[in-house]
Amino acid sequence: MRAKKEMGQHFLVQESIAERLANSIATDGCSVMLEVGPGKGILTKYLLRLPLPLKAVELDRDLIPFLEKEFSGNTFQLIQGDILRVRLDELFPPGVSFLMVGNFPYNISSQIVFLALQHREQIPFVAGMFQREMAERICSGPGSKAYGVISVITQAYYHPELLFLVKPGSFSPPPKVQSAVIKLTRYRKEIDGVGYNTLRQVVKMAFGQRRKKLRNTLGQIIDESILKALGVSDLRPEQLAVEQFITLAKQVPGIVP
Repeated sequence: MRAKKEMGQHFLVQESIAERLANSIATDGCSVMLEVGPGKGILTKYLLRLPLPLKAVELDRDLIPFLEKEFSGNTFQLIQGDILRVRLDELFPPGVSFLMVGNFPYNISSQIVFLALQHREQIPFVAGMFQREMAERICSGPGSKAYGVISVITQAYYHPELLFLVKPGSFSPPPKVQSAVIKLTRYRKEIDGVGYNTLRQVVKMAFGQRRKKLRNTLGQIIDESILKALGVSDLRPEQLAVEQFITLAKQVPGIVP
């Protein structure tokens, strides 16, 4: 079955990469796994060797019969749908912790990360294949050109780690970019004194014009005297650590949950 360009499909074909990705998973504290985009199931078969039941969401209807035939069983549930539209709260009721894993479609990989962040209370761990550029953005720290909104928001709740790089030849068809596998390990669910939406708003405003100083980008929601008192008025967003953004978000009147 050929990959569909309109779906951004690049099927992983190298067994050792699939096995290595599956072996990187931390199942502690989780009761079920969610695989995003199983494709032809090269990763799925290794996930099924782990001691947790597996749910998989696949958008491509043409792959459903093959996957059902290949992996039918009590520990595997297949859902046809768009991961960005599937009701995760229905798949995983409150109180159920699950990990998210997959060879993520590169055209929606950032949206998948933000989806995990929105469900962070139930997702202690994420592991997946990303375009290398996106992986580096998620994992980068202050002072890097790659450091941006997704870096700060992710690192406010998860510890990211770039595990290994993957060459284009490991896929069919080969993508035009290098890939990387990263993992995200949650270290907190909430931040005292600041809501997720407020933090995201502050970070997005700061990086919206990343060459400008914070007094110009954040001055409309945080008094400049506060920015000066915190020593950040004349800094640009890439110079701030995650905790400094959190401190700034706490200064915004009317916390948005």
